[in-house]
Amino acid sequence: MYKYEEPSLFSGRRGAALIAVIILHIAMVWAFYTGLAGKLVQTIIPPVEIAQIDKPKDVDKPPPPPPKLEEIKPYVPPPEFVDIQAPQVETTAITQVTRTNVPPPPVAVAAPPKPGTSIKPDPKHPLRIGEDYYPDASKRANEEGRCIVLMTVSTDGRITNESIQTSSGFPRLDEACLKGVHGQRMLPATEEGKPVEKTVSIPIVWKLTGK
Repeated sequence: MYKYEEPSLFSGRRGAALIAVIILHIAMVWAFYTGLAGKLVQTIIPPVEIAQIDKPKDVDKPPPPPPKLEEIKPYVPPPEFVDIQAPQVETTAITQVTRTNVPPPPVAVAAPPKPGTSIKPDPKHPLRIGEDYYPDASKRANEEGRCIVLMTVSTDGRITNESIQTSSGFPRLDEACLKGVHGQRMLPATEEGKPVEKTVSIPIVWKLTGK
């Protein structure tokens, strides 16, 4: 009885090709492990060399054009005009006409002073000056003098402001002058019968009577 046997994979041409493929794979695996593949790659593909390329030199730019100079015009002062008039011939006719047409200047008339009275001492409120108000230190130092006090008297007679206009030469006597009028009362000045505020100057004399 004839028995059919299936041919082997490694028989014939087909088997030879399969064996060659297996051997090729084994060789490739061995080459990777032993570094032969790397050398083969380097032989086939040479290593890439990196070379430094010099930067191109800057091309010299042309220098900028020089700035334009503004034209400076010389200063020419304006001409001075001198008014030169021809000599005029004076005639009597022109003079007479001119004098006739020009009116005379107005004469300033001073307003008449308003009737009234000036500031007067108030007998009911005498100023604190005299022997009783002489500074003791000035007495011991024999200080004498005359000062002028500038003061303002309101409409009700009160002295609202005072200052030394002319000094006596001694600070203590000047201070006594201001104290003598400060806060005191006088009879106010009047105009047309009505009291008005006015500023006046009054002299005050300090003189030792016991000499």
